[in-house]
Amino acid sequence: MSFAPFDWIDEEARRRSAAGLVRARRPRGAEPELLDLASNDYLGLTRHPDVVAAAAGAAHRWGAGATGSRLVTGSTALHAELERELAEFCGFEAALVLSSGYAANLAALTALTAPGSLIVSDAGNHASIVDGCRLSRAETAVVAHGSPEAFAAPLRAHRGRALAVTDSVFSVDGDAAPLRELAEVCRTAGAALVVDDAHGLGVLGDGGRGAPAAAGLAGGEGIVATLTLSKSLGSQGGAVLGPARVIEHLVNTARTFIFDTGLAPAAAGGALGALGLLRREPERAARAREVAAALFAGLTAAGLTAVRPDAAVVSVRAPSADAAVRWAADCRAAGIAVGCFRPPSVPDGVSRLRLTARADLTGEQIATAVATVAATAPRTAAVAVS
Repeated sequence: MSFAPFDWIDEEARRRSAAGLVRARRPRGAEPELLDLASNDYLGLTRHPDVVAAAAGAAHRWGAGATGSRLVTGSTALHAELERELAEFCGFEAALVLSSGYAANLAALTALTAPGSLIVSDAGNHASIVDGCRLSRAETAVVAHGSPEAFAAPLRAHRGRALAVTDSVFSVDGDAAPLRELAEVCRTAGAALVVDDAHGLGVLGDGGRGAPAAAGLAGGEGIVATLTLSKSLGSQGGAVLGPARVIEHLVNTARTFIFDTGLAPAAAGGALGALGLLRREPERAARAREVAAALFAGLTAAGLTAVRPDAAVVSVRAPSADAAVRWAADCRAAGIAVGCFRPPSVPDGVSRLRLTARADLTGEQIATAVATVAATAPRTAAVAVS
């Protein structure tokens, strides 16, 4: 009998296919061919000449790569500048830049907890938070989505180090977390609050300073924020923001910082360029929210079941995973790129199309997107799915 250690993969593939959950890479060309409502380029900065020039200039000056871990050779003056600018812009004492937003969440959750401590996590949190909880070795309580009261019970019952963690804006439905209420729950329980502001930075708060700033929490002693540089800032990378002593603790203990190669100079330069542009054009944040509201209004007027957006994500329910895939494909064939979210990416098991608003979309483009999504919708898409 031959040894075939990966035969089980074929059966897994058959199950995914039967459930309509097959995923595939789809390389795109350098020039946009579709109207993009699928990316996270909320402010339309990925191709902005100032941002591209900043990224190219950093690569020319510092080289293509960081050359090593941030604690060996990977830290440059560019990284330090980006950390200062991010902290100041978002209202925190200090910042630490990492190679991705995923790495930032892993860093915060693993370095700020230990065996015997407690993490209370919203059921709708992103996969990077879920993985951070698993890797932390702390006890984890997953509680009802968007409910401060659900956070309160386990935090009050725990004796010892504890923190609550939530997305500021949830990536599936685009709803915002009740940050002020969660912060009060944490304050009463003596716990820290970690906020993943990946979908809030650049969209919420005064001039796009993010959800913690909008909630009046930025810079608070018990508040830590994680960010990604790959959404509103149009680049790549992540960061953790918080009190200086928290950031220094991460420098010394966070494995995704210590053992990972530093963020490439081009990405750091691009993020700095985007941050500077956002300072000069703060109206981009409000425009992204306006576009999201217009998309929601148009889709619901067409009879589709959409979730009212709190930031730049607009979610439209689909009757099944297969229907969502076909719907997204039909939109693509009509010239519109939209996101397609299916299990396990959706914690409630309901498949969706996800449209992401961009500050640079015109009224005509918004109307085209709404008309296309509505015209290609499955017949049962207008029926709410629980």
